[in-house]
Amino acid sequence: MLGRLALRWFRLTGWEIEGDLPPEPKFVVVGAPHTTNWDFVAMLAVLTAFGVRASFMAKDGLFRAPFGFIMRRLGGIPIRREVNESVVEQMASAFSAAASLILVIAPSGTRRHSNNWKSGFYHIARTAGVPIVPARIHYPAKAVTIGPPLAASDDLTADMDVLRDFYAGAEGKYPEQVSEIRLVEEETGRPGPT
Repeated sequence: MLGRLALRWFRLTGWEIEGDLPPEPKFVVVGAPHTTNWDFVAMLAVLTAFGVRASFMAKDGLFRAPFGFIMRRLGGIPIRREVNESVVEQMASAFSAAASLILVIAPSGTRRHSNNWKSGFYHIARTAGVPIVPARIHYPAKAVTIGPPLAASDDLTADMDVLRDFYAGAEGKYPEQVSEIRLVEEETGRPGPT
């Protein structure tokens, strides 16, 4: 229901969708730039337009009564911080257990400007063996563009170059808050925060 409302809002306000989702039943959608909560509504509308159910990660405390039922109905996947398993491992397990799973992630991890993206989306896709599907929101044109799927390889920088090319010129609702498209690992060679 929320997805249909989002889709109606999306169409009534003149937004357009460009591109197509891949036929695979499992992938990670990377939504950027992320500068406002309205980006979530836009992505929800886009995925509803394609007839798919999106999932997202949230801390497990949000899944307790009275909101747990609502969070699950919206597609939420609880992340347990107290277990001896990383977020990447938890999500790889979720992908393995599901017949179909479309996980939406805002890689900046914030609506404010950041010097880098969080690398969790990349490591989740690579560990789970699912493609990354880039989705670009461009407020001046009122357009969301779905890009071709990208298989995470052993060459992190080359993969990120593909994503940087795709997102080049995309403008969020608040352009000054758009985060830099680079991962800590690209500069340090060590794993960054996920």
